[in-house]
Amino acid sequence: MKKYGVLSAMIALVLASLACQSLMGGGDGGASELPPVNGGGVESPTAENGDNGGNATGVESDFPLPDGATNIQELGGSTNFQVKLSLDEAMKFYMEVFTSKGYTERAILTVTSETTFSMVFDGHESGKAIVVQGLDMGDGTVNVNIRLEDV
Repeated sequence: MKKYGVLSAMIALVLASLACQSLMGGGDGGASELPPVNGGGVESPTAENGDNGGNATGVESDFPLPDGATNIQELGGSTNFQVKLSLDEAMKFYMEVFTSKGYTERAILTVTSETTFSMVFDGHESGKAIVVQGLDMGDGTVNVNIRLEDV
């Protein structure tokens, strides 16, 4: 039953993201007009070729982003984006990045299915948990949402 709640929440997030994108002119590069987020968050990892983790939009995120991240949106402390990765690759990216920063995965809250995943990490300086959720968009793209939540 809990899986269906998580799946419903993920679908609602994706639909809200797509609705926001439509209102802002949908995938026509409008994301580059979003202002950078203040707050001294974690910068996107820099690849060996000097690119900034696919974040060509100039939008800064409070969380690390994988190479190739597109449609990056920072809304109310929640970062949402799409990336050409499998669900497993996206999960592996965040497991490696967050554990290397000293965060601890709450494995009991890790939920996966054929089309979604949800992971929770503890150890953020705010005292809040980092929640990472992904949804397979069916075209080789994963929609990822990352946010802080009260423990």
